[in-house]
Amino acid sequence: MQPAETRRILTTTDSVTLSSRSWLQDQTTAAVVLVHGFTSSADHPDVVALAEALHAQGLEVISYDSRGHGTSTGESTLGDLERHDVAIAVEAARERSETVVVVGASMGAIAALRYAVTDDELAGTVIVSCPADWRLPRNPQGLLAAVMTRTAVGRAIVSRLLHVQIAPAWDRPEPPVDLAARVRGPLAIVHGDADSFIPLSDARELHGRTTAPARLRIVSDMGHAFQPASIDEVVDSVAWILGESRIPA
Repeated sequence: MQPAETRRILTTTDSVTLSSRSWLQDQTTAAVVLVHGFTSSADHPDVVALAEALHAQGLEVISYDSRGHGTSTGESTLGDLERHDVAIAVEAARERSETVVVVGASMGAIAALRYAVTDDELAGTVIVSCPADWRLPRNPQGLLAAVMTRTAVGRAIVSRLLHVQIAPAWDRPEPPVDLAARVRGPLAIVHGDADSFIPLSDARELHGRTTAPARLRIVSDMGHAFQPASIDEVVDSVAWILGESRIPA
């Protein structure tokens, strides 16, 4: 019998080491890679709650501390080079199941999309609270995000207080809306109607550009990224993707 939970170190192709956490099954038809958002981790209660909900459906789950977060090395690039993190986690998941779904939230959703366009064998992708473009909202949350990520003082504060290392350079890579247009596998978009950071219009824009099988689910009273209000819809979205791939959940 497999242990229900294991931890291991993963090393990306660009030599970043990631602390990962897996929820295993004795037998499973599919695996899910969970990609957390900015300042979160594999041990964040909301990530763990979602992992346990997916595990209860008979799925294997792997999550990890993204580069620059938690006990992983490297620097956060806000979803760009994080595609390498997703890639090594998918590789680890495929050691036990060829059918893999990637689920990412916010920064993790960007990383999930950036990886998904490179892997035609991926069963599908779920993006939660994903921006469509690089616009920051003109509100206190947007101003705080700009200070935290785009100024030296902000990055130093984030490093000291939140223990997240942010790369000093950011070159505005291809925006998520263009990535969504290139994804070939099933794509589920989950967004909260109470998200004060990424507007609901971004989710609709992403959905409108997608040419692959896609669905948009708006969750009442849900804010930003992984949280209790998102669990049921994410679990249902994974089941939908597996159905599209003709794999039973």
